[in-house]
Amino acid sequence: MQVQFGPNVMIAEWSASVACIGTFDGVHLGHRAVISTAVQGARSRELPSVLLTFDRHPATLIAPERAPKPISAVWDNLHLFEELGVSVAIVLPFDEQLRQMTAAGFLRTILRGLAKAELLVVGHDFAMGHDREGSTEWLSSHMPTIVLPPFELEGRRVSSSEIRADIQQGRVEEAARLLGKPFAITGVVSPGKRLGRTIGFPTANLARAFDQVMPGDGVYAGRLACSSGVYRAAVGIGVRPAVGGGPRTIEAFLIDYPGDSLYGQSVRLELLARLRSEQDFPSLDALRSQIQQDVEQTKQAVPSL
Repeated sequence: MQVQFGPNVMIAEWSASVACIGTFDGVHLGHRAVISTAVQGARSRELPSVLLTFDRHPATLIAPERAPKPISAVWDNLHLFEELGVSVAIVLPFDEQLRQMTAAGFLRTILRGLAKAELLVVGHDFAMGHDREGSTEWLSSHMPTIVLPPFELEGRRVSSSEIRADIQQGRVEEAARLLGKPFAITGVVSPGKRLGRTIGFPTANLARAFDQVMPGDGVYAGRLACSSGVYRAAVGIGVRPAVGGGPRTIEAFLIDYPGDSLYGQSVRLELLARLRSEQDFPSLDALRSQIQQDVEQTKQAVPSL
């Protein structure tokens, strides 16, 4: 898949394409239906499929106080676009110029001029241009457009807002069902207070790379991927009241990890199941006993790798 950032560096030498456009935060099952429809339409016409997305959620500029935190990073989304068979992904900077662009200007400059789209695929709630004047009805009257209906899974509508709510409430299994993949946190391993090793459970302290949506405080079963492999992990998210409290942290105890230092490494942490809420303990022995139970539950919840 070819990736271009911004319209100024893009030179499209193809004569036509089938395009899709959206924020695609998390690339959930509804997004995949839109993208797959565009990819299949392009292949049937022997044309490239062009996906247009943005470097941030438009609300971060339009209404920053209401802007949702992203489910996944742009670089994770790009990887999924490639898996879905997209030929070219164009990441548009959502700046003031793009915000003020009219629907007619967006159609002329971006869809036809940049992507050279002869067919557009969008979700039912898509709109473009200043004040969202370019509705699906407007688009359909100005160019061939496929508008997909709301995507539902077992009677529940799949949307980024629904998935964010699940994640924030700790319902990571339900979020994974709507996403079509486990929810993941990305970042690097940084030194913490190293309290875990004093009770026999040394943990990797994850420093996030960007401010994505966070799961509710608690203990989770998951997997951590790093340069040396993928390991089952018992993950604690919260303020650690049992050891005096403090800033919110993400700490992962890796099961069967060989023991080499992870400091400074980029990692990906998938959360597969919520085990319990965060809680205080009367002693370190009680904390140690509970963590051992968490580890055993993680082994049961996460298949051996």
